[in-house]
Amino acid sequence: MAAPRKYPDELRERATRMAVELRADPATKQGAIARVAEQLGMHPETLRNWVRQAEVDGGVRPGTTTSDAHRLAELERENRELRRANHILRTAWSA
Repeated sequence: MAAPRKYPDELRERATRMAVELRADPATKQGAIARVAEQLGMHPETLRNWVRQAEVDGGVRPGTTTSDAHRLAELERENRELRRANHILRTAWSA
């Protein structure tokens, strides 16, 4: 079970959009994340991580997209369940 989120999704989307727009303009690029984070009352590193992930999801930056990460987690969970089931069946068969 995931931990509860500190910030609502709407705030996350708004903050990310604001930071990306400010970073697109060369005149406001420097310190854009820190300014937006301060205005919205959050830690700059939190916003920096959100912006980084948005860039990955948008194809601007290399990395694992959010949808790929969810799919990988789902496949790993399924793999664990199948390994457990196989172990149970092998144990039952040899007994």
